[in-house]
Amino acid sequence: MSSASANRFGDLFRASRPIIGVIHLPPLPGFAGSPGVEAVIEKAVADQRALEAGGIDGVLVENEDDHPHELAAGPSTIAHMTRVAAALVAHASVPVGVEILLNDPKASLAVAAAAGARFIRTDYFVDRMSRPEYGEMAIDPAGLMALRARLGADRVLVLADIQVKYARMIEPRTLAESASIACESGADAIVVTGLATGSAPSPADVQQARLGASGCPVLIGSGLDASNAAALLAPASGAIVGTSLKTGDRVDARRVRALIEIVCGAGFVRP
Repeated sequence: MSSASANRFGDLFRASRPIIGVIHLPPLPGFAGSPGVEAVIEKAVADQRALEAGGIDGVLVENEDDHPHELAAGPSTIAHMTRVAAALVAHASVPVGVEILLNDPKASLAVAAAAGARFIRTDYFVDRMSRPEYGEMAIDPAGLMALRARLGADRVLVLADIQVKYARMIEPRTLAESASIACESGADAIVVTGLATGSAPSPADVQQARLGASGCPVLIGSGLDASNAAALLAPASGAIVGTSLKTGDRVDARRVRALIEIVCGAGFVRP
């Protein structure tokens, strides 16, 4: 499974250490403070253009400001995320990914398949974890893989977090063990985070995940910026970056370009 995962990831992202930029959406219709779906799409496309202008390798769209987050996405969330994702696919020249928060990878997969997106991220895949405000998170890796097969969506990659930020492990295991189980369960890449948004994992954490991943790509999932990119990317296969690329609530192409220049300066080959 791991060699196949590496090949699929490498075929989609051509850079040796791809950087995937996150698009944080304003509240979708149905959530407090929503500016309406057209304004949400306008902001998403503007962020996508800024990311691409800075040299990004892929974009991941998340319904970040839908509060309180749903554990399972409702019909309105799925419908509006499909509209947003389809608009990004129509405008983007890099792969587009989807993550519906807080914990609905099946909805993310369905939206990606319908919109023509190429990957999803799921915070909870194989680790039993809980959060004080939500309780234990549902995990069903076999069900997610079965849904992908039923939808004929094998081209949609699954980037799976292990021991993700903000949550507590219910059944403790090492990062290497989590990475091994995730890879064997069908993940196309493993994502390692720090303890919170903006907090990076240590290089040692990334190395431990790599030990279990057995060739499955391992990505930095939080805290990467221009100051630590060279060190963190050395043991990793790439990164997903959001907060450090923004000025205010908008992606800043200058920040993206500065990060990509650091990545290039560290000797990681760009396409």
